[in-house]
Amino acid sequence: MSRIRAAFWDPTASRHSIPTYPWRMAPPHLLTLRQLTAEGLRPGGQGVQAQILWRSRRHGAPGVRAAYLYDIRLALPKRPMTPAKWTALAKANAARRRCPDCGLDAGFVISRYADTCTTCHYQRADARTETAA
Repeated sequence: MSRIRAAFWDPTASRHSIPTYPWRMAPPHLLTLRQLTAEGLRPGGQGVQAQILWRSRRHGAPGVRAAYLYDIRLALPKRPMTPAKWTALAKANAARRRCPDCGLDAGFVISRYADTCTTCHYQRADARTETAA
């Protein structure tokens, strides 16, 4: 085992507060949230059971990174979406597509940067250039 991997090998939690494993060396019954979701499961109230640590040389975020692990044996099935949740989600997405200036459905989610649909955004820009000239 390399020095870097050995630095992150702590299954008894003697150096770190929770059991810690290097990249790709965690036991098979411990999964990340994303892996649980892919299996159709959720943590089900359990706390973080362990972590994976690795060194990252990623631009903008160098240093040690962590992924938290949950026990698949304690996980519960995901709750299905109810009709009320689907309705609420559809309303929220419709509100994100509606332009606050003209009130029309833009057909896409309006960015927070532009804050309006493209038609209104360019009309504002044209109005600014006309008043500046």
